[in-house]
Amino acid sequence: MTTRHGVRRPSLLLVTDLGYQARGRRYCDEDIFLSSRLREAFDVALCHPRDAAALLDRSDAVLVRNSGPVLHYPEAYEAFRARAVELRVPVYNPLTGQGDMAGKEYLVELSRAGFPVIPTVDRAADLGLLPEAGEYAVKPKLGADSEGLRFVAGSDIGAELAGEADGVLLVQPRIGFRYEVSFYFVDQDFQYALYAPDPERRWVLEPYAASAEDLDFARRFIVWNSLPYGIQRVDACRTAEGELLLVELEDLNPYLSLDRVGEEVREAFVARLTASLASMTG
Repeated sequence: MTTRHGVRRPSLLLVTDLGYQARGRRYCDEDIFLSSRLREAFDVALCHPRDAAALLDRSDAVLVRNSGPVLHYPEAYEAFRARAVELRVPVYNPLTGQGDMAGKEYLVELSRAGFPVIPTVDRAADLGLLPEAGEYAVKPKLGADSEGLRFVAGSDIGAELAGEADGVLLVQPRIGFRYEVSFYFVDQDFQYALYAPDPERRWVLEPYAASAEDLDFARRFIVWNSLPYGIQRVDACRTAEGELLLVELEDLNPYLSLDRVGEEVREAFVARLTASLASMTG
């Protein structure tokens, strides 16, 4: 803890990559805004993910934000995780996430368990578990930001996977959908939803009025992940038949698209995040 004006304040290490280039998004703007607001309650220091492990011993807690896909710095990320456990420094989000934080294996597990997800397998022998489709999406299990994504004709999918090692790739039928929608949570509490009316423009988002059924769908995955605190984004697609299917459960460093919500919603999110962090560091 540090002292400012006679008040003891927790120190917060905000891990971000202000130089990361993402398609259709300006990560740096969001984290500059968040850091400026969190300074009202914490002593905030920003650092690059490659520097996080070395700076952990100077902080009361760590907030992992828009730090880019960890596959770009795997050794630094593993060093950060190990050091955080060693020093018992609280990390936000906790390092126990079962969603994207742990790779894409959860999509296979949830598909097998009958959750409302895009049907997913990771072995050629399991292709028969997928519905027949004209095209299939094939992507690396450890991929991010659509890196390595390709589409394969249904007639060629068996041959395409014949030489691939099991457990490396994910295979899904290519789903025709009306739009993608994202639900944003802090801890177990829903904050707001945004959707992309045009399927070809994923990050051109608009506010979405989530129904009770929509929130029941999203909360099912929040409950499954069982994080004690943190920010999570549930990404889904609305099929042509009207069903919601999970696309991704982002529980490591979800981009929040705070520039796409109104001021009242944005302020409520900041207040809820600040309270959550304070309860973790108190």
